[in-house]
Amino acid sequence: MQRPLLIAAAMLFATTGASFAHDDKALEQSPPPAPYVQVSDVVPLPAFIPGLGTLFVDPATLPAGPFLAYDHDGKLSATVYMTPLDDLKNGTAYDGLAVGSHTVSGVDIYYNAGHPGVEKPHAHVVLYHDEGAEDRLAK
Repeated sequence: MQRPLLIAAAMLFATTGASFAHDDKALEQSPPPAPYVQVSDVVPLPAFIPGLGTLFVDPATLPAGPFLAYDHDGKLSATVYMTPLDDLKNGTAYDGLAVGSHTVSGVDIYYNAGHPGVEKPHAHVVLYHDEGAEDRLAK
């Protein structure tokens, strides 16, 4: 189980520098500009998910994302990727993934059995964008 997660992490970190360019300033506050949509508006999930925050995604980038995670004050706190384990095992590569902010203070990687929007078992890769981000998204 750890091997697919490590492979996913390695792929994400290897491609972060190649992520497509965007205006970091435009993403700092919720809501982000189009083509991002609020996840809770399109799948049956709460508007704020403890541990992840309020999520926005460009539907064209599913399933991996990036999902932009905002705290209760609308501040961009994390970028989240949701990479299906079966896809990774079968050789799918998620290259050139965007980031919400190029500042990253910490990373969490963990298993998720599936949920509305990404039903297959997958790895959550969470890039926190400042030292207090994880705490702000927790509650």
